[in-house]
This record gives sequence, C-alpha cells and structure tokens, in this order.
Amino acid sequence: MERINDTLKKLGGSSGFQERYQRMKREVLENADVRTFLREQEDELTSEMIEVGMIKLYEYANQSKECNKCPNLESCINVMHGYHPKLVIIRGRIDIQYDRCPRKVMEEAKKKKEKLIQSLYVPKDILEASFNYMDIGQDRADAVRAAINFVKQYEPGKKQKGLYFYGEFGVGKSYILGAIANELSQKQISSMIVYVPELFREMKGSIADSTLNEKLESIKKEPILMLDDIGAETMSSWIRDEVLGPILQFRMLENLPTFFSSNFDFSGLEHHLTYTQRGEEEKMKAMRVMERIRYLAAPIHVKGQNKRL
Repeated sequence: MERINDTLKKLGGSSGFQERYQRMKREVLENADVRTFLREQEDELTSEMIEVGMIKLYEYANQSKECNKCPNLESCINVMHGYHPKLVIIRGRIDIQYDRCPRKVMEEAKKKKEKLIQSLYVPKDILEASFNYMDIGQDRADAVRAAINFVKQYEPGKKQKGLYFYGEFGVGKSYILGAIANELSQKQISSMIVYVPELFREMKGSIADSTLNEKLESIKKEPILMLDDIGAETMSSWIRDEVLGPILQFRMLENLPTFFSSNFDFSGLEHHLTYTQRGEEEKMKAMRVMERIRYLAAPIHVKGQNKRL
C-alpha cells in the first residue's frame, strides 16, 4: 500500500493540481478583506508565513464578514453558524479567530429581553410587518414617509426624535411600529416593542419577585423603544410616576429615540394621565409626563378605515 506522504507528493507535483492551486492563490490574494489584512500586518508577515497560511486565508476569504453574505441568521453560510472570522497572527502563523456575528449578538440580546420582559410578545403580524407589503394610501402617507425617513436618517448616538402615531382603532399604527423595527433590524440596530397595558400589569407583578428594577433598567436603556397602545391601560399614580415617568425622563436626558402608538392625541392622553383609577385629579403630574413625550416624539395622525373589521 502506498504511503499517504508519497500520494500527497505525487498530487502536489501534478500539473493540474498546481494550476488549480495557483488560480486559487491568486483569487485569495485579490480578495479585498485578505488584502486589507496583509497590508495592516505587512511589518510582521513574511512570504513564507503567507504561503503556509494560504489555507487559512482561503477559508477566511470565502466566508461572510459582518453578515454581508447572509440574508439572515438562519441562512448563515459560515463554518461556525452565527460566527464570523477574523484573521490573526498567533506564534508566527496566520490563523482564524471566530466571534459572534452582529445578527447572532442581536438574536441573543432579543432572547434575553424576551425572557426578562414577557410583554415584548406582540401579535405575529406586527413582528413580521414590512413597508414593502403595507397598504399606504393617502391616509397613511405622512406616517409611512416619516417612519421611512427615520430609518434612513437614524445614527446611534445622534439626537433624533421618535414618532407618536395616534388615531382610531385598527388603522395600522402598531403595524407601522413593527415595520420600523424590522427595517432597523436589517441594519443590525436593536429596538424593543412593548405592549403598554401588558407591560404595566407585568411591572406591578414584578414587585413581588424583585425584578422590577432590572426590567425598568432594561427598558430605559434600550437604543430604540416603542411603546405600543399607550393610553389603553388603567392609569394609577404609581404607574405614571414610578414607571412611565422615570422611563421617559431617562430617555429624554440620554436622547434615546422613543416611539408611541395611541388612540389618543396629545390632549386626550394628557387627560387620561390626569385621572387615576381612584378618581384622583393630578394635572401637574400629567403635564410633566406629557412634556417628556412631546420632547421625545413628534405627533402624526394616522387615518383610515379600521382594518380589523
């Protein structure tokens, strides 16, 4: 039986193999990402190191970086699903280090938030919303235009107002929020949609299991927060002053974009915030909350027929 070393020597010496190898080598060395690495490490690299590390360079060149070749996390093409490669030099040799890709990071963060905050669960059609399949019409044109402009112009860390969508039941306010969230996710930008009535019920229940502060911190610091159906909850002084107020205050001070959907316009929401379930009238406290909402979001009236009927 022929030894494997002898077989490899014969294979390496064949003209067909050499031709394929040289073609592969040229393609790898012409790869933009590989060229960037070689240029950045030129003081440390030698011709021998490049030749010995050609297989690693080939492996790197043919994988997705920063999710640029993958339509989504489920369709990741890389050797390690959800991880993208980075070229490094270890003990004088070219090697590959794998780190979580942006979509993997977002997916893990989303699961962590969902585990912490149950009210993140919103209807499936909202989670799958898209501007591509939206029935815009004249009634929703202003709202959709404003939403698309936000997505185009958004830059992390930049001061930017969110939007306050208000209108009758079933005109598509929540759907527009979902479309914004999905468009942002395509740019690897995290956002959080919470259904406000359920959120506030959950916050009350969190006092007993001592997770209230953890949940509040998570919501307050989310890069882009969407409060869906604000005004549909039963208002209490505690919810307004100890939950909603601190969330909005933090986001106002940190200039974190915040979106809202509601059946109330600003005047109607202020009236809702003024009167608690006990019948207390607290105009000044309601005005303070509304001042923060006005600072955070521009109001847009969403018109149209009720699509739920």
